[in-house]
Amino acid sequence: MSSRIPTLDIRRFTEPSSPTDREAFVGELGNAYREWGFAGIRNHGIPQSQIDEAYQTFQALFALPEDAKRMYHVPGGGGARGYTQFGVETAKGAKYSDLKEFWHIGREIPRDSKYASDMPENLWPDEVPGFQRVGYGLYESLDALGSRVLSALALHIGLDEDYFSDKTDSGNSILRPIHYPPIKAGDIPNVRAGAHEDINLITLLVGASAAGLEVLSKQGEWVPFTSDADTIVVNIGDMLQRLTNHVYPSTTHRVVNPPGEQARQPRYSTPFFLHPNPDFLIDVLPSTITQDNPSRYPEPITAQAYLEERLREIKLK
Repeated sequence: MSSRIPTLDIRRFTEPSSPTDREAFVGELGNAYREWGFAGIRNHGIPQSQIDEAYQTFQALFALPEDAKRMYHVPGGGGARGYTQFGVETAKGAKYSDLKEFWHIGREIPRDSKYASDMPENLWPDEVPGFQRVGYGLYESLDALGSRVLSALALHIGLDEDYFSDKTDSGNSILRPIHYPPIKAGDIPNVRAGAHEDINLITLLVGASAAGLEVLSKQGEWVPFTSDADTIVVNIGDMLQRLTNHVYPSTTHRVVNPPGEQARQPRYSTPFFLHPNPDFLIDVLPSTITQDNPSRYPEPITAQAYLEERLREIKLK
């Protein structure tokens, strides 16, 4: 089933064998996102050793006693940095909360930056050696990969290749290590992550430790997408859907509970949510407005205002 969602080699864009190969990659990537809102990216250049070390470090974090983790919770912070405990985040419109706990790592910026009020300082757990080095190292690697994907998408919709560069260089992007604990009850109404769409421009998911991700096709079918070890899953978020007037759909997806004994195993996952700069104005791109696809959003909104609106909807604020 997973082969129905394309997986593409990004070296065809970054190290093309010919100009036509690069152009073909842009077309294939754009078409994958038009159809699915999802694609797999392989040969992305992030060493498996770096990913493995990150997962070992994040597992050590979640293995800490509950009291220790809660010391890094920021009351009223909307989960922007540090720890958010099990059973808080709830998919928009869902009756039950997700079965997960998570940690947020944000961009390191000078504290005299104009974005400082929207982007608080990171919290680093003293109890986990190397957490800052490992966590922020993965943040920077995924941020760079995300920029390359956005460059290809910019070309696909007729923009300059570097269109997004100065609009995301101070983006309020988030690395989110997630722990889905073992499911002990035999019959529970919750799923690990309820059906939802992401808020941001694009999301990069690296090395989920177990199956469970499902993507809703345009035909209304839930399609499992468990990527190979060397593949990073990249999907469209609501901000890019809005910016492109739904040329790129932000596709509904979920993380379902595995059957039988697999449910007794924890699941770890680390998405990177790539955001624009807080003051970026999300205004429908003229190139995406046509007679058949008139503008769906006559009123623009800043990225920060949109983010805060959505955080309230998912009960983080």
